[in-house]
Amino acid sequence: MNKQLPKHPISLWKDQVEFPTHPSVNEDILVDIAIVGGGITGVTSAYLLLQEGFTVALIEADRLLSGTTGNTTAKLTAQHGLFYDELIQHFGVEKAQQYYQANTEAMEFVKSVINQYKIDCDLAIEDAYIFTQSEEEMPNLEKEYQAYEKLNIPGKMVDTCPLPFTINGALVMNNQAQFHPLKYLRFLVDEIAKKGCQIYEQTTALQVEMGEQPKVLLQNGHTITCKYVLSCSHFPFHDEGFYFARMHPERSYVVAALTEKELSGGMYINAETPTRSIRYTPYNGQNLILFSGEHHKTGQGVSTMKYFENLKTYAENAFGVKAFVYRWSAQDYSTLDKVPYIGYVTNTNRNILVATGFRKWGMTHGTLAAHIFRDIILDKDNPYIELYTPSRFKTDPSVKRFLQANINVAKHLVQGKLENPTKKIEDLKNDEGAVVKYRGKRVGAYKDEKGKVIVVDTTCTHMGCEVEWNSGERTWDCPCHGSRFAINGDVVEGPAEKPLEVLSNDE
Repeated sequence: MNKQLPKHPISLWKDQVEFPTHPSVNEDILVDIAIVGGGITGVTSAYLLLQEGFTVALIEADRLLSGTTGNTTAKLTAQHGLFYDELIQHFGVEKAQQYYQANTEAMEFVKSVINQYKIDCDLAIEDAYIFTQSEEEMPNLEKEYQAYEKLNIPGKMVDTCPLPFTINGALVMNNQAQFHPLKYLRFLVDEIAKKGCQIYEQTTALQVEMGEQPKVLLQNGHTITCKYVLSCSHFPFHDEGFYFARMHPERSYVVAALTEKELSGGMYINAETPTRSIRYTPYNGQNLILFSGEHHKTGQGVSTMKYFENLKTYAENAFGVKAFVYRWSAQDYSTLDKVPYIGYVTNTNRNILVATGFRKWGMTHGTLAAHIFRDIILDKDNPYIELYTPSRFKTDPSVKRFLQANINVAKHLVQGKLENPTKKIEDLKNDEGAVVKYRGKRVGAYKDEKGKVIVVDTTCTHMGCEVEWNSGERTWDCPCHGSRFAINGDVVEGPAEKPLEVLSNDE
């Protein structure tokens, strides 16, 4: 069996579920609600709002569920690593309890929908463990357990768990869940289509024109006029609140393997660095084990294939590997205080709602965001609005992280401009990309498997930082705000809206 990593990245979830295609917008549209972003937040929001009698248009710049939702590890849990002790320190016990309750309620909602409609999506109730193999991390686990006790979170410290190797200890949160996200969301997409949702793909929203009613301006020149705009894209397409300066993007990696040692149950994340997250999923009558972690700031890592190789080595050492079946990566944004932004895009603009900064925990937070959106639109009380409001700013740790993030951006902006590449186009091997010198300037070049070269300007079209080559996904990634571009310069991920300039494609 093949013990090498697949050459090209492909998500397990997207490989197993095919969605029908939907047209792009070809006329001006009038609806109650315009939802921008076809991931779990957008689809769930459409599902809830259609039940309330609203007319809804859901648009996606690419294909539905093609972004982070299609690249998740799909843990459905309120256990988000070593976080509750930190949350209490910065927000207090009451807000920390709300965070746990909000994510638990989101998990229970997903489970209730699955059970109500009998959706076949590999739902499994599992305990979630934070484990450590380091004696030095045990005090951190103990502090987190004390936070659980303060918050009345059902959990306990254990000395062993179903992992096939020795641990020093673990903290377990009982009765969490895992599932196949696209099998679940495929059902919801079919449901919202039946209820009259207007679904459009390959439709890029550029900005919102304010007036008596907001108007979403589309890249193709058409518009969507509505009462509310829900920004459910991974990064807010309408960045009225300077979100690019209030979040930072990180990439993380997944390898999926058939292993020699079995995993009899549970979902796992370690307490130490580098992060190692482990869970199983059914696959062709067997259990496929997902190993994830190796996060780093977008565009600021070493050769990105190295992160896949590190996970490969970990899987081989911890479980033994019969075959590697998939590899993929994901990009997530983290806010200044690690709690997502969900609510009004700004305090003065009450017609645009935003959900972003899920920090790798999008299955519960995306579901939660849809409920907050619905309640805001219905003018209905929701206990979690204040906790998640984007207008909050906690002096500790927000100021420190704001300064760190923006100093980091400034550093990479300057470094990129001063870089003097030594590599030339003729140095590239087939299927290789790199920053090179071309006609006296810094550019990006990729040579395909047939030897054809495409050259792009490496200046990011968002705010002028210099992109770097991502060897794992074959993309150009911006180290400042996380924009990503395809080999031909097309936008893969915002906040950039315009493609990189193609300088040559016939070398």
